[in-house]
Amino acid sequence: MKTLGIVGGIGPESTIDYYRSLIKVWREQTSDGSAPSIVVNSIDLKKMLDLIAANKLLETTAYLSGEIERLARAGANVGLLAANTPHIVFDELQRRSSIPLISIVEATRSIAEGLGLRRLGLFGIRFTMQERFYPDAFSKAGISLIFPEEDEQAYIHDKYMNELVGGVFLTETRDRLLTIIDRLAKQEHAQGLILAGTELPLILRDTKSDIPFLDTTQIHVKAAINALLS
Repeated sequence: MKTLGIVGGIGPESTIDYYRSLIKVWREQTSDGSAPSIVVNSIDLKKMLDLIAANKLLETTAYLSGEIERLARAGANVGLLAANTPHIVFDELQRRSSIPLISIVEATRSIAEGLGLRRLGLFGIRFTMQERFYPDAFSKAGISLIFPEEDEQAYIHDKYMNELVGGVFLTETRDRLLTIIDRLAKQEHAQGLILAGTELPLILRDTKSDIPFLDTTQIHVKAAINALLS
């Protein structure tokens, strides 16, 4: 049996969601009572974000690369980063890694292509909304991305870092996020929304919207299980 290695803790709440979802999807696809082999390396979210905020991408890559190799030494055959933001350096991480890595961005793009979506909104923390790694990847498939306005981005980032990462999910925050989503759908003609922050599904997964959500956690989980079972 292959072993999946997860760089987690970025953040803790979504890492728990990943683990539960991996078990659930595995059981749905195997139906034999077994469970997947998983190794989790929970790292320091603040350290990673501080490096990215300071634009120290070489240091970010070195830090995450070292944590991936810890998973490889623990027996992982395939790995993933349980977050969207560190995918800013994914290509270099994959180049350095001794095990194959599953990209949350590429997995999400594949789903968007399959659904025939060509114009998508994107929510995430500030770095994810402002960097190019999502637009560059999606443009290869002819998919354009649209982003919240500057004040909306500030709101999403603040609530993400000061509430969602800490496991705080407030009704008023959910309502405001849905208002922004509604504006993107009606004014910007978004056909769907990428939840490009793995805490976002925890507050939005069970809500109703006029446009579909691309839940990057669930997309990533299914890609990981497929890799384990291949």
